[in-house]
Amino acid sequence: MNLRRDVFQAIADPTRRAILLLLATQSMSAGAIAANFDTARPTVSKHLQILTECELLKQKQNGREVIYQLNPSKVKEVADWAEQFRQLWDERFNKLEDIMKKYI
Repeated sequence: MNLRRDVFQAIADPTRRAILLLLATQSMSAGAIAANFDTARPTVSKHLQILTECELLKQKQNGREVIYQLNPSKVKEVADWAEQFRQLWDERFNKLEDIMKKYI
C-alpha cells in the first residue's frame, strides 16, 4: 500500500517543525538530528520518514550515513500557498486596527 502523506499534517507536528528549523541552516545525519531531541531515535526516524515522504526533506547517502537536508522548492511551495492567507489576515487586522483607532 502506497500511503501519500499530507504536507500540512506533517508540519502540524511541533517536533517535525523543529526538525525543519534545525535543517534550515545545515544538512545533518539522523543521529545528529536525534541528539537535539529528548525522544527515542526511532521516533525521530519516523518523523524524518514522514517529512521525506512529503518531499519537505531530501536524503543523500554519505557512506553508511544518510544525510537529510531541506527541499527548498517544496518548502517554497508550502510558503507560497500560506502567503495568500497571511495577506488576507494582514488586511483584516489593518481594518480592525483602523476601527479601534476611531474609538480610542
